[in-house]
Amino acid sequence: MTRALLFAVALFSATTAHADDAKGDPAEGKIKTYTCTGCHGITGWRNAYPNYHVPRIAGQHYEYVVAALTEYKTGNRTHPTMRAQGESLSDADIRDIAAYLSSLNTAE
Repeated sequence: MTRALLFAVALFSATTAHADDAKGDPAEGKIKTYTCTGCHGITGWRNAYPNYHVPRIAGQHYEYVVAALTEYKTGNRTHPTMRAQGESLSDADIRDIAAYLSSLNTAE
């Protein structure tokens, strides 16, 4: 019975640690979003040239950011600049970025 209990505790601990890692690290994400602010940080969320609306990413849902960046990375979502950005990201980078962006207050 003791072995079964130890196994259950070890399994639970490994699962919990993995679940925490799966969400990414907001502190790392803050560093990795540096290049995002070039377009997404412009006041009024419009790109200077060409002039088009740039979506607000601060406060966006974690799952949405992961899905969008993954689709840019794989080419399932098209935008030349975002495709290039997505291709340069690892899955861990994407989770970190999503964790940081989803932690921001949308009023910022």
